[in-house]
Formats: sequence, structure tokens, C-alpha cells
Amino acid sequence: MKTALDGSEPLASLMQRLRASQKCLEAVRSVLPAGLALHVQAGPLDDEGWTLLVANAAVSSKLRQLQPRLMEALLQKGLKVNAIRLRVQTP
Repeated sequence: MKTALDGSEPLASLMQRLRASQKCLEAVRSVLPAGLALHVQAGPLDDEGWTLLVANAAVSSKLRQLQPRLMEALLQKGLKVNAIRLRVQTP
């Protein structure tokens, strides 16, 4: 069965980026403290970097401290990300 994604190059590209972003999140979950991991979601992945969507400023601050470990976790899984951006989600 053919889906709309199969026939649309932009949609297929978007789905590929979404899957890559999820793979990045899976790669860094192992270095996130358990309580913190609950407040982090995968965001957009593009040529400049990857965005992590976080629940609040406190989570963002802690992740800023953990960025070197997050980058290392990505590299160990063979995922090339130029930078990690943090964005606080607003309700």
C-alpha cells in the first residue's frame, strides 16, 4: 500500500529527520539522570544542530552542564550532530 509519504519528497525528508531526532534522543537517554529524562523531548534536527525540548529553565540549565556528555553519547552511537540547542517549551 502506498502512503502519502511515499509520494512526497518533502514529507519523506521530514519523516527521516524525525526518525533521526528520535535516534539522537535514544542515544543520550543513557547519560540523562532518570528524573531529568522525563522532562526532555526530541526536537528538530537540521544541518546546524539538534534541538532538545525541555520542560523548564531548571532542566535547561542542567542540560547545559551535561552537553559535553550528551555530545559524547551521540558520537559513540555514530550520530553526527554539530550542536545541541535547548528550547524551553511553553504551555
